[in-house]
Amino acid sequence: MRAVVQRVSEASVTVEAEIVGQIGRGLLVLVGVAEGDTDSDATSLATKIAELRLFPEESEDSGMERSLTEIGGAILVVSQFTLMGDCRKGRRPSWLAAARPDEGKRLYELFVETLRARGIITETGTFRTHMTVKLINDGPVTILLDSRKAF
Repeated sequence: MRAVVQRVSEASVTVEAEIVGQIGRGLLVLVGVAEGDTDSDATSLATKIAELRLFPEESEDSGMERSLTEIGGAILVVSQFTLMGDCRKGRRPSWLAAARPDEGKRLYELFVETLRARGIITETGTFRTHMTVKLINDGPVTILLDSRKAF
């Protein structure tokens, strides 16, 4: 699984002119599921994100010392199979590395449930739907993660 994690002041996702997920301070996480990913990939990546120290202490000059759970922040999770796009050849991305939709949805939902089980307020987009995502990136802070540690 791959994730793009962005620290935000606020974020929302809209489907057909209706906001389906919205948060204040916290993290926007774009998640892509790869062919061959397992339950362990979903749970370990969710746990890693929940515990990442991406937030400052009370003073903005203190660096990044606190996790999402420590600040009581929320998380907005949006499925994004395009994170699996391979653009190394030609001009058209290949989607062969992406999981099939049924398995992608199952692991995406496990990822979300893992966060919720930790007591984190977790909002979502709508799987396999065209979405509009709005965010105010705080910092900006953007982290790339891969459950297979490809980077």
